[in-house]
This record gives sequence, structure tokens and C-alpha cells, in this order.
Amino acid sequence: MSKEIKVVITDLDGTLLNTSHKISDYTKEIFKELHNQNYLLIVATGRHHLDAMPIIEGLEVPIYLVTSNGARIHSPQKELLFSFDIKTESLKSVLTMDIDPEITVVLFKENVWQTNKINERLNSFQTKMNYLPEVVDFDTLMDYSGIKLFFTHSSHEKLVELRQEILIKHNKEFSHAFSLPTCLEFMDISVDKSVAILKILELENLGFHQTISFGDGFNDEKMLNATGIGLIMANAPQSLKDNLSHLEVILSNDNDGVAKYLSKEILKNV
Repeated sequence: MSKEIKVVITDLDGTLLNTSHKISDYTKEIFKELHNQNYLLIVATGRHHLDAMPIIEGLEVPIYLVTSNGARIHSPQKELLFSFDIKTESLKSVLTMDIDPEITVVLFKENVWQTNKINERLNSFQTKMNYLPEVVDFDTLMDYSGIKLFFTHSSHEKLVELRQEILIKHNKEFSHAFSLPTCLEFMDISVDKSVAILKILELENLGFHQTISFGDGFNDEKMLNATGIGLIMANAPQSLKDNLSHLEVILSNDNDGVAKYLSKEILKNV
């Protein structure tokens, strides 16, 4: 199977990045060797493109970038290839709901992320603060356009309740996923990492059977199922491992799981 692989796809947080939100030097070496051997490289993340670009620049190789769980695709030359926003009326309906004030609410826009309050934990995810937060009152917002809705709280159960409340009215308008148990994300119903990856594969005249992917969150589930080889990180939630019990679990993000698997199984310990 590994001989058929031409494309390497990876999530960022909890997958390619360690718990300090950094890419290890060893991982950088492996990705340079993948590029040298002509593998097509794709990073598919829930992060906004302005947030993700400085991270992947550290790999120093050409990479297709799928961001906001598939709402944006950028070429290795940073050209915007695909863009899909949530319907404005759907966003307004959700953002003007009576949401528990303890929950941090974020609206991803093109050049800024609007939020009901500053959350230092979210800020710590950025290696460079070039995608800045703006505190707003969502009840009186003038412009409800946006790429992605994001909710975070320390209680997973509280976010599950919010998800159910939103889906009662909007189950046909949104796709959604828990990127982490404490992070709930909503995109337009047509948006998913796997859909965006297919667009790239079609551009490159390649198929899913030629791909390998790595992920750790429920926003990776369809991607992991669609690719020729799907690998789950050891640090992924047990519920995701149970859902994808047919897939192999590899070393954690803090143990360079992605790079070590690629070195051994794809590059054959080069």
C-alpha cells in the first residue's frame, strides 16, 4: 500500500504540533525529505489561514493549506484557491442566541476574529499574533459575515448542550465537530476537510487511494476515513478511536508520531 502513496496530509494541533504548539526539528527534517522525494504535502487544520501560515512556513517546503476545516484552500504559493463562508442569516441567528456567558464565542472573519471576551488560552495557540482578536457585542454586531463559528469551555458537557440547542434550529445549515473536547466548531454544511482535500487531489490528478492522513480530532474523522491510509494519534480522544476502530493508532504528537511513522513506513527509515 505504501508504494501507492503520493500525498501526505496532516492536521496541526494535537497531530503535527506538540503540546507547546511547535513543530519539532525532527519533523521538519522528515518533511524536507518528503518534498525531496516528490510527495505532495497538505496541511488540513481548523485554524484560520493567517494563523496557520506562519506555522507551516517553518517547514520550509511547498504545502497546500486547508484551513477553517475546509472553508479556505491556499496553494503552496499562498494563492487563495477556494473560499466558502457561512450564510450571514445563519450566523446572526446563532450569535444572538442566549448563550451561557462562561462560553467563549469566536467568529472567524477574513482578517480578524471577533469574540465575546479575551481568552488567553486561545491566544497561546498562535506562534505569531498576526490574526488578532476583537472583543464585540454579538447582539449589536453590524456585520455577521464569517468563515467559522468557534465555542470553547472547560466543560465538554456544556458544549454538547450548546451543540444540541444550535442543531435544533440549524441542523441543515451547519457541519460541526469537536476539534478538541473543549472546542466546538461550526462551518457551512458543505464544508469539511475531506471535501477540500478532494478539490486539491482533482487539481493534481490524484486520488484518495494515493493519500495518507494523520489526525486527532472529530474534525479529522471524514478525512481519516476517506484517505488510503488514515492514522490516529495516541493523544486523540478515546471516543474518536472507538469510532475509527479499524484505523491504526500511532505515537502521540509529543513523541513525533507523524514523522516517525512517515520515516519508517513511507520513507523506509531514510
